[in-house]
Order: sequence, then structure tokens, then C-alpha cells
Amino acid sequence: MREETREQPAPLRSGLTTGSCATATSLAAARLLLTGQQHDAVAITLPKGKVVQMRLEFCRLAGEHAEAGTLKDAGDDPDVTHGALLYSQVRLLAEPGVRFVAGVGVGTVTRPGLVLGVGEPAINPVPRRMITEHLQQLACDCSYSGGFEVTVNVRDGEALALKTMNPRLGILGGLSILGTSGIVRPFSCAAYIASIHQGIDVAHTNGYSHIAACTGNASEDTMRRVYGLPEIALIEMGDFVGAVLKHVRKVPVARLSLCGGFGKVSKLAAGHMDLHSRHSSIDLPQLAGWAAAIGADAALQQAIIGANTSQQALALAHAAGIALGDEVCRHALAFARSVVPAQVQVEVFAIDRQGGIVGTAGVT
Repeated sequence: MREETREQPAPLRSGLTTGSCATATSLAAARLLLTGQQHDAVAITLPKGKVVQMRLEFCRLAGEHAEAGTLKDAGDDPDVTHGALLYSQVRLLAEPGVRFVAGVGVGTVTRPGLVLGVGEPAINPVPRRMITEHLQQLACDCSYSGGFEVTVNVRDGEALALKTMNPRLGILGGLSILGTSGIVRPFSCAAYIASIHQGIDVAHTNGYSHIAACTGNASEDTMRRVYGLPEIALIEMGDFVGAVLKHVRKVPVARLSLCGGFGKVSKLAAGHMDLHSRHSSIDLPQLAGWAAAIGADAALQQAIIGANTSQQALALAHAAGIALGDEVCRHALAFARSVVPAQVQVEVFAIDRQGGIVGTAGVT
């Protein structure tokens, strides 16, 4: 019988990044080559100094190289790589230094605009630094003057990458090896926000002056239909509209289209930067007030306040000939313009659940 859910939820458990996994497995494989020592766990030091012990699934010699693997543990974060087998293969080189190779399931950068150059394996700077520092310390301890070739692999990584934004960013062939602190903090959403920033950077670097930031698949389909924008110019922002607006301050594009469901756009109109229900809610009295400003009578205002959903409120307004969708988009546009640079042309689209446009503002 399944245990009952605790009335008092336990604290969410943190995990370790793919960068930490790559560091641990690279260190274990290199140590086996230099010392002959084979372990079932390895300790690494994270960027802020914390030492963690990581369990190994295997550590073995394989021809002229050694390889070690571990299962990615993302803690309680809904990470696509949780439970994936990450393994590193290390080969000794005559020249000092560390050379990185994208193995099976690890992507390669194919477009400019990312922190890594075109043709580089998608192993981000902090994981590279972690691996390099650990291997250099090992070389010093073993009086080894040569270098290392590190090939990082993720089992089924190419399939897992299709669930991420890598293909849109031009990272092909697999996942990215990520991490800035070495720790995955549950529901921190830092990786998602980083991918939004990367998406804007890649579109800008590749010459796309018009981008559309969308809350989901339906809004992306709407922007494709309206403007024919390619994948690279469509930014999947989810609930993180603030991540888009703030990053456009640093990377100002000529034109920014914001598109989302009517309820989420109403949250933006109310000044919310995070549109998730955990952080913001739909304000029906405010919707009624906006409706009143464009002619809604007292009865309609009360009906909107008593509506079950924002979609019902919109339907009530539409039936009475009140363009509530446009009014909400106007307020959303005003808030977005207060955040982004003046030279950025901003427009807002609100859609219904079928992807039909129910309101616009700023569209020329």
C-alpha cells in the first residue's frame, strides 16, 4: 500500500548539475589512469568550496582510455536529465592542458551568439573550469606533466535534448553540460531563464531584429501564423516574461512581440513579471475596473467579478460588445514599455485556448 502524503511537506531536496557529474566522472577516470586506483565514489569541490561525494556506476579501463559514469540526481527539481547516465572518457595527452570533446549525447554549438564558439562541444565554461582545476590538481599530486582529453557523454542525450531548447539555440546532437554553482536548486528555474537569455542572444547575433516571446505552443503557433517567424526568432518564455523584458535592456532588439493567453497577459497588465500561479493571480475586480473604463455597465462589472475564470470574464465582456482583450493588452503594453528601452518597438497579443487572437496593442 502506498504511504499517505505527509501533512507537513518535507523540504525540497537539492541535486547536482551535469557539470558536477562531468567533473566527478572525469576525475575518477583520470585518477584510474594515473594511479590505478578504482573507486565506487569520488569527492569533488564545488565552485563555492563545498565538497560533495558522488557515487559512481562504474570506473574502468577501456583500451587506451579510462571511463567512469554516474547517474544524474537533480533532487526534487523537474529536470529532464534526472536519472540520466553521464559518463566521461579520459585519455592522456603528451601536451599539458585539457581538451574537451562532445561524446555521445552531448551537443555541439552550430550557431554564433552563445558563450561558446561555433564547433565547440556544449560544455559550458564553469563545468570546463571545474574539470580543468580537478585534473590539474590530480596531475600535480601525481607529478604528471602531460595533459588530458576529456570526452563527456550522456546516455540517450540526443533524445533528451529534444525536450530542451537546444535545437532552437543551434546546439545539435545532444544536451549541454551546465552549471554555475554545481548544485541544482529545486524549482529555482535558473536554467530556464538562462535558456531564454541564450535564445535572445542567438537570435540577435544571427541578425533577427524581430523576436516573439511566447508563453506556450499555442502562442508560438499564433506568431508563426501572423508573422511567419522562424524557430530561432521565437522565444519560449513560459511564465518568465520578466526574464525577456530585463534581458532586452542588455540586448535591445528592434521589435518585440509578446504573445500569451488572455489570463497570463492580464497578469502582465497588472505589473507581474512572473506569470505562474505560484507568484501571481488573475485579479477579476481589476478586470472589471478595466472593463468599466471602456463602457461596461455595473451589471457587467459584477458579472466579471463573479466569473469563474478570466476566459469567462472575457466572454461576458465580448457578448456585451466590450473589447476587454484590447484594453488588457494596452495595460500590458504600457507596463512592458516601462521596462524595455524606448527604441524597442513592443506589441502585445492575447489569445484564447484555441489560439485565436482576442486582443492586441501596439500592433502596426
